[in-house]
Amino acid sequence: MTRHAMTIRNGLLHEARWVASPNFGPRPLTDDISLLVIHNISLPPGQFGSGDIERFFRNQLDKSAHPYFETIAELKVSSHLLIERDGTVIQFVNFNDRAWHAGASEFCGRDNCNDYSIGIELEGTDDTPYTAEQYHVLADITASLLKEYPALTEDRITGHNNIAPGRKTDPGPAFDWLRYRSEVTAFIEEQA
Repeated sequence: MTRHAMTIRNGLLHEARWVASPNFGPRPLTDDISLLVIHNISLPPGQFGSGDIERFFRNQLDKSAHPYFETIAELKVSSHLLIERDGTVIQFVNFNDRAWHAGASEFCGRDNCNDYSIGIELEGTDDTPYTAEQYHVLADITASLLKEYPALTEDRITGHNNIAPGRKTDPGPAFDWLRYRSEVTAFIEEQA
């Protein structure tokens, strides 16, 4: 299957729908994008396609719409990208800016992962299999990010659970790391 590399220009993924989140800031070092963090999210928990993730990242979540929302509505969070179940991609924060996705975190002895990472949310749960479309799109985006940001390498891709152990569990056991990494490798080889 021949795929076309996704295009990143000035920190924006051309193939994504842009929905600006107010929850971002400048990176302390502008040329220090060296980590990719994979997450999952579903709102309400375990439900897909509600549009509530988009509202959450824009501080527009209606806390009366679901009991769980009362516990998170005041949080100010975002990610750079969301990949929905059908493979649709929404970008909330420019890659060159600091999204608020990792929280208290550490990777290879360095804390504050938001400062130097890109966060990608998959619409899903720890124990619900991700879709083929999500894996394909995530692999394509990853290959494009690896090309665009030289400090980001394949060994600097991790899950939220690995940078915030004990606090976070995503992307969970349902995420097939082997499948994902093999798709990334295949895409890179195909484009070489």
